[in-house]
Amino acid sequence: MSIAAPENPSSRTKDGALYLDNAATSWPKPPGVAQAMARFLEEIGANPGRSGHRLSIEAARVVYNAREAIAGLFGAPDPLRVIFGLNITDGINLALHGLLKPGDHVITSSMEHNAVMRPLHDLTDQGVSFTRVLCNSDGTLDPSMIEQAIQPNTRLIVLNHASNVCGTILPIKEVGQIARQHNLLFLLDTAQTAGVIPIDMESDSIDLLAFTGHKSLYGPMGAGGLIIGQRINPNDLHPLRQGGTGSRSEREVQPNFLPDRFESGTPNAVGLAGLLAALEWLIKQGVDTVRAHEQALCAEMLEGLRQIPGVTTYGTLDASRQTATIALNIREIEPSTVGFRLDEEFNILSRVGLHCAPSAHKTLNTFPRGSVRFGLGVFNTSEDIHHTLGAVHQLAK
Repeated sequence: MSIAAPENPSSRTKDGALYLDNAATSWPKPPGVAQAMARFLEEIGANPGRSGHRLSIEAARVVYNAREAIAGLFGAPDPLRVIFGLNITDGINLALHGLLKPGDHVITSSMEHNAVMRPLHDLTDQGVSFTRVLCNSDGTLDPSMIEQAIQPNTRLIVLNHASNVCGTILPIKEVGQIARQHNLLFLLDTAQTAGVIPIDMESDSIDLLAFTGHKSLYGPMGAGGLIIGQRINPNDLHPLRQGGTGSRSEREVQPNFLPDRFESGTPNAVGLAGLLAALEWLIKQGVDTVRAHEQALCAEMLEGLRQIPGVTTYGTLDASRQTATIALNIREIEPSTVGFRLDEEFNILSRVGLHCAPSAHKTLNTFPRGSVRFGLGVFNTSEDIHHTLGAVHQLAK
């Protein structure tokens, strides 16, 4: 089935607005996601792992199937090493706060989201230090700069796979190899690439992979987490929260086995039911197919923007080197004004501002102004691109 098949949902809202904010949250969701969530609420509804009756067992089966699907998608060695939480921010915080100790040093890049930068700054109060390697003005990173930043006490390298501002893809395979050569751990933020670009934890030398379900995995909000690689001893990772797990209830200390060590409290089982349905759809389509579709749309948009006087586009301007996330500004018009006019006059939903990534905007020389961001998605079409280019052309006049 083609991505653009007529039976797939439209990227237009009920009132006709064009949705181009997929870098924040994908919409619409694939067929079957809402139905899977409704079925869970209507037919299962029980608490997984907390009771022995048939509905509780069925709920636990849904959660485990989602765990297996995530593990398979990313080449994770063991589904039990897939730790579910609220989102990718949960996963990153578990990795950083759970792993790092006073005296440890971390290497990151200047293109990171605040989901990485804020925990790192907080950890400096606890004796952790970090080096922010400066990327080029198009967001690209020279891997040798990572190697040059290694210190005797370096323990971890953390990078996003692609910028949430301009889509630039970072060289994670090369960085992963550098981490292995120096016996360092590698944490990858896949917020913008999971489901769009093939990722394999083993071949890409990834030790910790943070993911979220509500972007290009096409699931609902509130379902994400962290995959713990085989080189990590789970006992070396401190839980962010502790409490009931439905296991070892006779003891008042946290279980030390996976995934219970890191999954205290009732999980978002209904969200994981939706995520499972989304993953089944994605696996059927194929990540390569999704990537090809979005790359073609991105190339069409970039080519059209080049031909509009007064428009400045940021990043590599090469669809093969970025995701389908495009950042731009129009003459001297403030991004907030552009976003408002796109919404009110042209029925186009975009995102404006600093996108929770001030360090990236400083790298791209768009700080403090920010930018207008178009997040193209799997259900967008060439017709959507033509409409958007027409709107930008009108505003640029």
